[in-house]
Amino acid sequence: MSESPTPVLPVTFRPGRTRAVLLTVGVAMFAAITAVALMLERLGPGERASFVFTAALFLGVLVLLSRPKVVADSEGVTVVNITRTRRLAWAEILRVNLRPGDPWVFLDLSDGTSLPALGIQPGIAKESAIRDARALRALADSRGTGAETA
Repeated sequence: MSESPTPVLPVTFRPGRTRAVLLTVGVAMFAAITAVALMLERLGPGERASFVFTAALFLGVLVLLSRPKVVADSEGVTVVNITRTRRLAWAEILRVNLRPGDPWVFLDLSDGTSLPALGIQPGIAKESAIRDARALRALADSRGTGAETA
């Protein structure tokens, strides 16, 4: 397998197909549940509102699930997961891992911990995730992995 070239910074990695599916399903589900609430004649205003509120909750969950991304710039990496965002300097990233069977990329950090980076996940687009993981690995290697600060 050929080594991927180092991408031009800044670069954003995100699971595009997964995001498109989640947002499309969320909007379609919201529209369908809202339409059902409006078409059912026996529902009162409070019941209709509860249907719409439930649909909005489902949409909100799917929007949160579509949020993950990894943004690399000259200073470091920002990992945006479902509910948390973490900013890392390049020196903090020791290794970028995407092993067979992993649900997403893991970043081995200089403090001895591992950070999941859900923005690169092989679920629907395995080849794209592998390409993105290689690009992030190349960036981490070229920007300094913090090995000299041990």
